[in-house]
Amino acid sequence: MKKEMIKLLLSQNVISEEEAKRLDLINDETIEEAIKELGFGKTEHITKDKICENLETEKIAKEILCFRKVFSTNSIAKFLANHDAEEGTVLISEIQTKARGRLGKKWEAPEGGIWMSLILRPQVPPARIGLITLATGVAIAKSIRSLGVDARIKWPNDVLIHGKKISGVLTEVNATFNEIDWIVVGIGIDSNLKLEDFSEDIRIGTTTLTEELPTKVDENELIAIFLNEFEKVYQLYKDGEIEEILKDWRDLSDTIGKYVNITQTGGKITQGYVVGINNEGSLIIERQDGTLEKIISGELRTVE
Repeated sequence: MKKEMIKLLLSQNVISEEEAKRLDLINDETIEEAIKELGFGKTEHITKDKICENLETEKIAKEILCFRKVFSTNSIAKFLANHDAEEGTVLISEIQTKARGRLGKKWEAPEGGIWMSLILRPQVPPARIGLITLATGVAIAKSIRSLGVDARIKWPNDVLIHGKKISGVLTEVNATFNEIDWIVVGIGIDSNLKLEDFSEDIRIGTTTLTEELPTKVDENELIAIFLNEFEKVYQLYKDGEIEEILKDWRDLSDTIGKYVNITQTGGKITQGYVVGINNEGSLIIERQDGTLEKIISGELRTVE
């Protein structure tokens, strides 16, 4: 991770080749300060000042770092989280060069999208970790719906418009058996992008706000709308008001009631109708023989 951070600083001309070679002199604290300095640098479209014009949060986004180009906001967020970054810190980049999705899947993040990560330190039981992805999906869907489009949530981490993916969530955690140190939530929203901005294999099943709306999206405003929505749902999450989160998730679900194929870790495949979701965020499947099965995680595909 330290080498990744040094490589980033080099690529953005924050440090010289000579400084990078003196790894023994570049301690973690120095790297952390340089990363934050880079996050206060010049960007083309997304800026902290413009985001704050519509921001109403009290705890989330007290610190916002905006980058022009990084390999992954989640990687930087994890580095800063390991060095005591404040809860609610937000990292945004206009371009990501090595973005990835859930299960290591390819995720393209060119200029014109919203790519961000949040650092969280909730004092909740580790068993509740999985629910943060669902809560984030609710906040994204509500934010996009405020633009006048019918955004819906596909379990466990995608947001769709007309059945096509518009957004995804990648949650990474550092926790022990009984305590969470940090959660980093990565969010990608395909905002001011055209389908031709993506490689051919990504275009299938994907949409963008440019494709769905008649006018260009104000990305700074949409980021603020999302952060405002996220703070509300995150407070419910911390307070243990899980049923309220799940009610919204169920209302916005694109998954409940559909016949699906789920591939779980190890290759086990389960088919059946999605009848609901429980308080842990697990999917409840009714198989053809009428029995119910709880699915904690897996890759879901709708069967037409």
